[in-house]
Amino acid sequence: MTAFVFNEVNFDNHEQVVFASEPKSGLRAIIAVHNTNLGPAMGGCRMWNYATEAEAVRDVLRLSRGMTYKNAVAGLPIGGGKSVIIANPKTDKTPALFEALGEALERLGGRYITAEDVGTSPADMANVANKTKYVAGLGDRGDPSPFTALGCFVGAQAAVKHHFKRDSFDGLTVALQGLGHVGYDYARRLHEAGAKLVVADIDQNSLKRAQEEFGATVVDVNAIYDVEADIYAPCALGATLNPDTMNRLKVKIVAGGANNQLATPEIGEVCRQKGILYAPDFVINAGGIIKVCYEYMNTPEDGMDAHVRRIGETLSEVFARANAEGVPTSVIADRLAEERFTK
Repeated sequence: MTAFVFNEVNFDNHEQVVFASEPKSGLRAIIAVHNTNLGPAMGGCRMWNYATEAEAVRDVLRLSRGMTYKNAVAGLPIGGGKSVIIANPKTDKTPALFEALGEALERLGGRYITAEDVGTSPADMANVANKTKYVAGLGDRGDPSPFTALGCFVGAQAAVKHHFKRDSFDGLTVALQGLGHVGYDYARRLHEAGAKLVVADIDQNSLKRAQEEFGATVVDVNAIYDVEADIYAPCALGATLNPDTMNRLKVKIVAGGANNQLATPEIGEVCRQKGILYAPDFVINAGGIIKVCYEYMNTPEDGMDAHVRRIGETLSEVFARANAEGVPTSVIADRLAEERFTK
């Protein structure tokens, strides 16, 4: 397995990868610390029923590396890391499980700070906090979703301004995939700004709410890629921009909250050649980690909203540089991050 980790395509010189287990609670977790040049690594804890251990390794390495780039571009004094728990978030959660994770984090001595992510919640993080101080996103103040949604919204505004040369969403159609905490709040903001929504999700209750509150049109989760729209907003899991979907998408902009939207780096160039303006995921969805970092570092929160809204300015810079250099926006975003965290 060690050889597999070092040879994994997403390893990318990770500083540390830790496998943590605790038999009484059933904890099986992987903690990945990608880079700490700018400060301690910070990134959420994902709980997922991975089919294989190799799949969990691949996911945590990919997400951890992404956090380094996200945190650097967002101008935060933290590095990148991530953790995953191999378990079913609907059936396997116990306080003891998350306390065991807290003990594992404590052994790392502050090199990695966790928070909620897919499959975990502020309540779970409160259990982690029983055993370590290296956890953020606690209690009612801890939910970063509204800030992620705000960042997506101002990022979409920047994309509309750049591509359509307009400031308004009036009359634009957004095909939004995933109505979780981030996706639903993002949909609300888009609706209030005048956009028409076409939505897809596996949760029928969320779809019904979106129909009632936003007048959204509902389509099947697989049919979202065939919707004729101005913007595709992926807000579920990653890799939805892939060779299959790129042949089906009928949009001009991709601007959503999901992590790791490009199945491979080459898809960024495919977007460029098709005339699709891609808002790089780790730039547009950084609002949540900005909020979590402010909280954990005890930074005065009166500047937090403005910090999140600067995501739009950063994307405008990315779009302009990509145009000037004739390269994908994803390449420019990577360069921006590397300029900041590489020593």
